[in-house]
Amino acid sequence: MKMLINAPDRVVDDALRGMAAAHPELSVDVENRVVVRRDAPVSGKVSLVSGGGSGHEPLHAGFVGRGMLDAACPGEVFTSPVPDQAFRAATATDSGAGVLFVVKNYTGDVLNFDMAMELAEDEGVRAARVLVEDDVAVTDSLFTAGRRGTGGTLFVERLAGAAAEEGAPLETVEALARRVAGACRSYGVALSPCSTPAKGGPTFDLPADELELGIGIHGEPGRERRPMMTAAEIAEVTVDALLEDFGAPAAGRPFLAVVNGMGATPLLELYGFHAEVHRVLAERGVTLARTLVGNYVTSLDMAGCSVTLCEADDALLRLWDTPVSTAALRWGC
Repeated sequence: MKMLINAPDRVVDDALRGMAAAHPELSVDVENRVVVRRDAPVSGKVSLVSGGGSGHEPLHAGFVGRGMLDAACPGEVFTSPVPDQAFRAATATDSGAGVLFVVKNYTGDVLNFDMAMELAEDEGVRAARVLVEDDVAVTDSLFTAGRRGTGGTLFVERLAGAAAEEGAPLETVEALARRVAGACRSYGVALSPCSTPAKGGPTFDLPADELELGIGIHGEPGRERRPMMTAAEIAEVTVDALLEDFGAPAAGRPFLAVVNGMGATPLLELYGFHAEVHRVLAERGVTLARTLVGNYVTSLDMAGCSVTLCEADDALLRLWDTPVSTAALRWGC
């Protein structure tokens, strides 16, 4: 596989150097692999810290900034950051109002962030943690006990980040983050495998005439393989899986949505797929109040897509619309 890299063992550091050069509003510690908003710590503000394995960009470092995260710590490709990274991120951004760790439900992430939380508390930092486990496709996968954390992480980071930006106390931000995490459902589809820099080739085999339904963001197995389907057929399967897990959403309740590319699917295809998702949801009586279409929670160069729905209300929509300024999301500024 051809890759635009210098060497496999330098991929993350090189990316962080490039982020630092492109975004002077961020403070990027390449050696310790911590990305912090340059104005941190913000007086009186709860700090939001997240992170995870690299390869899912723009998650998480691309969401550092006003209205979202205060800091992110990237690990090696598909590998959890170590506790010291998350601890550094917490202490660099804590203003005294406390720190909320947003953690995707992967075993390494959970263990390492829990250790970081203990280290922070030992230093007198008030800390809390919210777990994102929104993938409806698979429970107890290769990397998790319970459901995997995927696209719902964006909604948690954005909405909790908005509340923190407005000065909400730690207990309120934590409760909101838990509420949002519980209101999210995601489902992913792979059209091709991804290739890691270390391996230099595909991480799993997927025949050209097949797709995998319910795939994870590390290439973990999904629910089943089927012959290649049309965008309309994939939308039917995806939306029905999400709504089945929601049960019976309240009539007229608005939803937030992310129609997400896995890294190698062009926007031309993603917008066409969103047209089908929107159609199916409308046929099922579901109203989309806000939608993002693009690459937000990726899996290196995997071709495919995921859909995340978040059941919302007027209060969450108001928070969503407040100003946000990050490398990957920006409006109202």
